[in-house]
Amino acid sequence: MNEITRLQEWYASQCNGEWEHQHGISITSCDNPGWWVKIDLAGTSLETKSFAPVARGVDPEQMARIAGGLEPDRCDRGGDWMLCEIKNKVFEGAGDPEKLQTILEAFSNWATHE
Repeated sequence: MNEITRLQEWYASQCNGEWEHQHGISITSCDNPGWWVKIDLAGTSLETKSFAPVARGVDPEQMARIAGGLEPDRCDRGGDWMLCEIKNKVFEGAGDPEKLQTILEAFSNWATHE
């Protein structure tokens, strides 16, 4: 299934007349260049679900530098990289220009796996 379709279905299943007024999803391009995806988990069944961070092409020093919260614009990047984690009940995924599909897949696979 297409990752956009999976994300749309997850989003629609959260909308209850209240949740969508305070929470949501953002997909932003970054100037490093790349993508930054934020999916608010507060008020969903995922807000307390465990998630192991996913890091590709990110060295430990870079991970430590952004450990307080994902800030892809602060990271010197190039080539093949991606980082997904949960901070403050928000799934945050960032990656190079080719990683949007992979970031959305990481979220969808985690969200639908028991």
